[in-house]
Amino acid sequence: MRDNLYLCLKNIPEVKKTIIRFWMAALAVLGLISCNRGPGMALSCEQPGFLRPGDTIALISPSYNTPHENIDTAAMILRDWGFEPVTGANADKKYLGHYAGTPEERLADLEWALTDPSVKAILCNRGGYGTIHLVNTLPAKLVKQNPKWMIGFSDITTLHGLATRAGVMSIHGTMCSLMAKSKGADMTSSLLRDLLTGTIPEYELPAHPLNIPGHAKGTLVGGNLCSFTPVLGSCADATLGKDIILFIEEVEEDMSHLDRLINTLVLNGVFDRCKGVILGEFTDCEANLEYGSVEEMICSYLKAYGIPVLCGFPAGHDSVNLPLLMGAPVTLDVTESGATVSFDVEGRQKRVLTSEAVAEAADTLRMQAEGLRNITRIIDSLKLDKTTIKP
Repeated sequence: MRDNLYLCLKNIPEVKKTIIRFWMAALAVLGLISCNRGPGMALSCEQPGFLRPGDTIALISPSYNTPHENIDTAAMILRDWGFEPVTGANADKKYLGHYAGTPEERLADLEWALTDPSVKAILCNRGGYGTIHLVNTLPAKLVKQNPKWMIGFSDITTLHGLATRAGVMSIHGTMCSLMAKSKGADMTSSLLRDLLTGTIPEYELPAHPLNIPGHAKGTLVGGNLCSFTPVLGSCADATLGKDIILFIEEVEEDMSHLDRLINTLVLNGVFDRCKGVILGEFTDCEANLEYGSVEEMICSYLKAYGIPVLCGFPAGHDSVNLPLLMGAPVTLDVTESGATVSFDVEGRQKRVLTSEAVAEAADTLRMQAEGLRNITRIIDSLKLDKTTIKP
């Protein structure tokens, strides 16, 4: 074949030879790039700088529309933390009933937040759906050349995948809508504030009956199952990395649909590349298969891989959503007595008992329930008084 190619080249002008050599070299380079982007690619992510008092945080809506009062409340909380919030130009727009503007408008806000040198971090207002529209339009070089903390969860999982593939760490954590609901007074919010200013959590978790013991090191990827599964094989697919620790959470999906998604990961060889798995919250997921829980269903597949599995990490769509560093080197230790999750990154380490965050949230819910009961009693009392008053 090489001899035939040589004879062909010998019989055409020198200019055409140069053009052909150029394209042959280009195809060779593209082939190398393609190989490097295949399954088992090495993931190496830069850690963005920590924030200082007065730094600017951009508030953007890359998915669904967010009520402006939620953005305003979150902005007030950020000011109390010592930061300067600035809202994207299209953050409160509405398109097709749900989206915060057209894909082009949402992309414009994200590109602005990345390239504006005064912006030091990007906080998403809410999830929902829509970041998948940005996968093929957001240049990876914008993320790589402007390393900033990108914060969010749920549909923002897609952006975490993009950032990890571009080589920048990000934060799976709370967003403006939930900060507004808690007024920033919960441990979920305070740990995010601490993380942004340089304090890295080292999580300690109680034992879980479905845990699979073991020790693993890898790069943390994943997030919302319905968000990262559809982008498998794309430039937002961080599960293509080798030596990964996969985090999974979900909300309002029945077990049969979750089973389909888990099998999609199996068929794509994702768990073959996993050193360990962290299962977060599976909130309001209907048990329409005869498993005791979603965790039991997922673990029935993971047992075959011989990797450690941590169940019940309090992150996702429930009342506690502790921040996780996506794209960061993480160590997972799971034993019969409990588990730890720690990050090998720069910063001050802080031991965090996840049981305390869960207990705090439970106390808050109890107080809210008691407040509602008191209001109901007062209303009922007023109604009773009104019926006993004679004309």
